[in-house]
Amino acid sequence: MTQYIDPDRAQFEAFKALDRDTELNMLNLVRFRDRANYPGDHELARDGLTGAEAYANYGRFSAPVLSRVGGDIIWRGSFECTLIGPGEERWDALLIARYPNARAFLAMVTDPEYQEAVVHRQAAVETSRLIRTQGLPLTGHFA
Repeated sequence: MTQYIDPDRAQFEAFKALDRDTELNMLNLVRFRDRANYPGDHELARDGLTGAEAYANYGRFSAPVLSRVGGDIIWRGSFECTLIGPGEERWDALLIARYPNARAFLAMVTDPEYQEAVVHRQAAVETSRLIRTQGLPLTGHFA
């Protein structure tokens, strides 16, 4: 299984090339490791935390930064089943984070406090998807 934890350079450059001034929503799909995988020198490396516990640490430590840049979590859900798509994919955390614009997202991921918090996400996540979306006017139907 291919693991996706952090963006690669090309993905990050593509993100930065998009409009930085419009509101955006980031769809997060996350599968946790059974056991968190902290770097060997991290103070929690030997604590035997689950991936879910490490992700909770990420949420607790990154929330102030998310709030400071004007972002918030607008939806959280639990995975039940895949109706269309790879049957082997399952997700432990599903959420949508709203940012006032891409500049706010970039400010968050480069913030020193966030940089300290992201180690918990990296330790927690087996694989994930982070999908930038742009809201469209509601029309009352699918298209």
